[in-house]
Amino acid sequence: MTNHKYYTMKLHLITALGVLFAFLIISGKPKSTENMDYKTYFEAFFGYFNAHDWEAMANMYADTVSVQDPALGFGSFEQSRADIIAHYTALNEMIPDVKDSVISIHPSGNTVIVEFISMGTAPDGTRFSLPICAIMTFENGLIVKDHVYYDNF
Repeated sequence: MTNHKYYTMKLHLITALGVLFAFLIISGKPKSTENMDYKTYFEAFFGYFNAHDWEAMANMYADTVSVQDPALGFGSFEQSRADIIAHYTALNEMIPDVKDSVISIHPSGNTVIVEFISMGTAPDGTRFSLPICAIMTFENGLIVKDHVYYDNF
C-alpha cells in the first residue's frame, strides 16, 4: 500500500470516528425540557419531599440553582445540592411531619408554576396548612431556578 492510500484511509477513519463521537455526544445530552412530562416529574419530586428523601429530591436540581425562599431571607441565593439537602433537613427537624399536596401545575416553555399546600405541625404544636406557589425554571431536565412564594409571617 502506498503512503498516499494509507494516509487517505487513515484520514477517512479519523473523520468517521469524529462523526461517531459527535453523534454520541449529541445523543447523550439530557433531553430538552420541551417535551418534559411535568406531571410525572413533580409526582416524583413531591413524592421525595413527602418521604423526606432530601438527597433524591436535590438530585432533581442542577449542581447550582437560584433559590428564592422567604425562609432564607430577601432576594435570590445560589444554592448547591448540599445546601438544598441541609435546608430541607433543618425543616424536617423543625417540622417532622411536613408534607406537601400539589393543587396544580402550570407549564409554559421551560418554566413551571406549581401551586401546593404544605401541612404539618409547628414547633408549638399547632397544625398548619400553608398555601405556596413555586416558579421553577428548567434546563436539560433539571431545576435551575426555584422561586417560592408564601406568607412567612
